[in-house]
Amino acid sequence: MAAHNRRRRVTIADVAGHAQVSVTAVSKVIRNAYGVSPAMKDRVKASIEELGYRPQAAARGMRGRTFTVGLMLPHIRNPFFADILDGLMEQLADTGYQAIMIQGGVTRKVEKQAVDALVDRQVDGIIMVAPLAGRARLEEVAQEVPTVVLARHERSALYDSVFDEDDIGAELVVRHLIDLGHRRIAHITHQDNSNARPADLLHVIRAEAYERVMREHGLDDEIAIAKTYYHEQGGYDGARQLLSRSPRPTAIFAGADQAAFGALAAVHEAGLSVPRDLSVAGYDNTQLAALPNIALTSVNQDGAVMGGTAGRLLLERIQGRTSAVRFSVTPSLVIRGSTAPPGRGEAQ
Repeated sequence: MAAHNRRRRVTIADVAGHAQVSVTAVSKVIRNAYGVSPAMKDRVKASIEELGYRPQAAARGMRGRTFTVGLMLPHIRNPFFADILDGLMEQLADTGYQAIMIQGGVTRKVEKQAVDALVDRQVDGIIMVAPLAGRARLEEVAQEVPTVVLARHERSALYDSVFDEDDIGAELVVRHLIDLGHRRIAHITHQDNSNARPADLLHVIRAEAYERVMREHGLDDEIAIAKTYYHEQGGYDGARQLLSRSPRPTAIFAGADQAAFGALAAVHEAGLSVPRDLSVAGYDNTQLAALPNIALTSVNQDGAVMGGTAGRLLLERIQGRTSAVRFSVTPSLVIRGSTAPPGRGEAQ
């Protein structure tokens, strides 16, 4: 049987010949190395594009880099993670780097397997979003590969941190609801099996800020927290718990937009109207929150900025920076139609 003709893979030597430069010059352009003139870079990139050259990952790995970075997400259902990915991809554009995304799962064991898979594939760096692992495990990974941790507040000399000022964001929501006249304000928080210090976890910080602001306004007796999960089912279950209270809350602050969407479903199922009967607010300011039929009041922590910053810091670490950097985002409140003053007779 006749063998099919295979197209010969374009080599770095082919690119060098086409651009009429040395192989070393092509290698420098691919590595974005120092000392390459703009004209040389443009000529080599044009040849790469015209010939369709793709460096072999295995060969690049043997030379020290694979030009890939790993992005570990807890799961792929949260729309806020898409904003983080958008920011990361924009940062990586024109750098020669590609992102490999992997799902960490809901247990530390599965998360470890996911991160180990990235390390085994010789990615040049890893960004972990809201990991479950404790600091000791994160530092273990960081000693092997440059690492940036997103959405955790702890300090480490071995990896960079990108996080939101979650206490400020939660305070903005609760004060907004109080200013509208609400007193029976409830909160939906998250639970997981994280091995981190509670004080470093974003959902703990948001819940504590909610309680603090309520107490500052003399609303200790009105504090009500449903501890479920930051996803639609968690928000739905949490809202049902809170709506069963007597008297029921006049406002619900969900610690994530994804949970707020579930809360909206529970409110609708109960035959209530938002915001006439109940105000609902979220956190993340996802694109879904801005849809006219949802119009969710939410805290904007700018996921694209967080993702882009994480990418920039990771590239700096790959280039050799060893000093730790902590970058915080100052959130803002985006007020939409899901929050309003409490209905007649509801204010206290």
